[in-house]
Amino acid sequence: MTSGLSAMMRRVLFAGIIAGVAAGCVVTLLQAAKLTPLILAAEVFEEAAPHSHAAAEPGGAHEHAAPATAAEAAWQPAAGLERTAFTLLANIVVGAGFGLLLSGAFALREAAGGRAPDARQGVLWGLAGFAAFALAPSFGLPPELPGSHAADLPLRQAWWLATAVGTAGGLALIVFVQRIGWRIAGMVLIAAPHVVGAPQPALHAAGTAPPELAAAFAAASLVTAALFWTVLGSLNGWLYRKLA
Repeated sequence: MTSGLSAMMRRVLFAGIIAGVAAGCVVTLLQAAKLTPLILAAEVFEEAAPHSHAAAEPGGAHEHAAPATAAEAAWQPAAGLERTAFTLLANIVVGAGFGLLLSGAFALREAAGGRAPDARQGVLWGLAGFAAFALAPSFGLPPELPGSHAADLPLRQAWWLATAVGTAGGLALIVFVQRIGWRIAGMVLIAAPHVVGAPQPALHAAGTAPPELAAAFAAASLVTAALFWTVLGSLNGWLYRKLA
């Protein structure tokens, strides 16, 4: 019993971490090719916005804000290799976390009498993860560029978490439970956060970036997330079955 549990834990750890690291590396390459140029372009508009406001005020460009103190200036990695390295590290950590969550779900499914997934079934699990953690939250909180107006961060985080948990739980009830009542409950779980509505900013105004840039970023972010979860699910399923 103990040896079987230890073997299961090794499968969960190895499959989840290895798949997560691989998916984190893949998504970093995609972000560098598609998302980073959009973010850099949005940062140019964001930095130019205060100057345009100052030019419209009495005195125009001759009036300058007081320089920020060291405490007010938030540190951020330099553009280029340093920024890419920190992005890679963050993606690997996130990928490993989601990989462990996914392989843990494989183990629970297997313990409940199901069959250990393979690469093809892992893709379906990965797409479910994409739906729960990226697609469903994007209906209320689409991916945002720098300079966008948004509600308070704690409110957005709480709504995102409720949406992700509700969507994941609802999909599980719909797919794995045969009774119609539980399936209806699953649909209610998925719909509830959207009925309540995502938190909105107090000021409804356009961000500093052009709308077409924001739309391109939102679309590219969702495509990148879909590829991330596809790689994570397929590799995780393949490793989990291989390590059995």
